[in-house]
Amino acid sequence: MKDYQPAADLLKDRVILVTGAGDGLGRTAARQLGAHGATIILLGRTIRKLEQVYDELEQVSAPQPAIYPMNLEGATPKDYADLAQVLETEFGRLDGLLHNAALFQGLTPIANYDIELWYRVLQVNLNAPFLLTQALLGLLNRSTDASVLFTADQVSEKGQAYWGAYAVAKGGAQTLMKMLANELETNTPIRVNSIDPGR
Repeated sequence: MKDYQPAADLLKDRVILVTGAGDGLGRTAARQLGAHGATIILLGRTIRKLEQVYDELEQVSAPQPAIYPMNLEGATPKDYADLAQVLETEFGRLDGLLHNAALFQGLTPIANYDIELWYRVLQVNLNAPFLLTQALLGLLNRSTDASVLFTADQVSEKGQAYWGAYAVAKGGAQTLMKMLANELETNTPIRVNSIDPGR
């Protein structure tokens, strides 16, 4: 398996949305997916960073990507509905959704955890994946073989001290992933999984 080399056009004609695409894992994933032929929708809060990834995708001769600035911390259900409408107009379907965006502000004991920060972390790491997936299910159903991928973290399994809202949100997102997988596996073209990059 370690010798596997995907074909250069493995993802040709696939439309994939990546959240948190401006840096870190999201940036790397967007570049790799684009390099294998996918049209990437770069979603993130910082336009400058998204533009850098856009340029990098053009340098590897990826299909022309799209930039969709969105701050998941403050996004409303209408914002997600508007995104779905734009994607329907521009692409007509969605073949992949990578939930990569995350908010983590460091280790803090529960006794000292800032309440507003707790809400913010849950909004980005748990509520946003729910709202985004729900809004895009119609477009994912138009694909012949769609994939929704959550980014997991093992700290959510262990209840590790001091990881606060981040671990709670990741645990909730993992449950959401399993629930969606069970709901969608028999009557839709949508596969739902998670991957832990730290394992």
